[in-house]
Amino acid sequence: MAKVSEKELVIGGVTIEPGSRHSIDLPVAQLHTHTPLTMPVQIVRGKQGGPVLFVSGAIHGDELNGVEIIRRLLQHKGLNRLRGTLIAIPIVNVYGVIHHSRYLPDRRDLNRSFPGSDHGSLASRLADLFMTEIVANCTHGIDIHTGAVHRENLSQIRANLEDEETNRLAHAFGVPVILNSDTRDGSLRQAAADCGIPMLLYEAGQALRFDELSIRAGVRGVVSVMRELGMMAPSRSHKRRAIEPLVARSSHWVRAPESGIFRAFTALGTRVKRGELLGVVDSPYGDSEVEVLASYSGLVIGRTNLPLINEGDALFHIARFPGMKEAAESVEAFTEEHLPSNEAEGGYREPPII
Repeated sequence: MAKVSEKELVIGGVTIEPGSRHSIDLPVAQLHTHTPLTMPVQIVRGKQGGPVLFVSGAIHGDELNGVEIIRRLLQHKGLNRLRGTLIAIPIVNVYGVIHHSRYLPDRRDLNRSFPGSDHGSLASRLADLFMTEIVANCTHGIDIHTGAVHRENLSQIRANLEDEETNRLAHAFGVPVILNSDTRDGSLRQAAADCGIPMLLYEAGQALRFDELSIRAGVRGVVSVMRELGMMAPSRSHKRRAIEPLVARSSHWVRAPESGIFRAFTALGTRVKRGELLGVVDSPYGDSEVEVLASYSGLVIGRTNLPLINEGDALFHIARFPGMKEAAESVEAFTEEHLPSNEAEGGYREPPII
């Protein structure tokens, strides 16, 4: 693939020279008060040519882990010797972040609106801006997400593993679970694939909350991908246990058998067997308890945190692997490796988020 960073790089009308760092506000639209709204972009361009990687967060405005992951990434000392270019967009859906909402004011999901159009809906126009100014300038991409409101995800990568380059980077990220996931119509991942750009989707944590383990894993994962691409030199000071990710054969949601009060007994990352008790649904008066059982053996990679449920609600996301014991051990090693401490990847120190 062509090394775009060796050519002229222009974003938002600003020419990004080798060895420079820029903060650019891309105009999005105006609020109804005529207050201008922009999408902030941070660009770090190395003196030497190499891949151009975009890292984006908050495409869904209530998914905030990516904002903190990108903040920490931009402080990484390895960027001082960067080869190629990092384009960081911590908040894509500015409207959603302002309103603590997954959606845009037109009630559209931005991640179902790509590649967009400059004369379409608000979501379509924002998608078009991102494709034109960001994706068109890049060779690779990483998009950061969390679970939905009241739903939490184990750290995982979703990617099209049929593509050799994407598969290589997915394994380099260093999370215990990889889902070989088809792209969805209108998603950024599909639009990037149509442009020939390998892209990973990192899922971890839940909406409207920071999760320290997910954040630390995200920072290390992005840095690992950058090292795999040759954008950063291999680490000499930081020793980390190799996490061998396992690719899920399939995954399935266990749903609520009826409405009521839900009590969960099973944590994320737990290895479960078919027919195992995961939790119970009861009436508020405790007179009609119904068991929630695992539909097959696997690893819990997602779950709801809301006790108030309706019949059919998704409760537990279970993934199946060729070697269940190895999958459980990988999650355990991953959790131990990313336990919060005062020393963060990259040499800077700050207290963990609690």
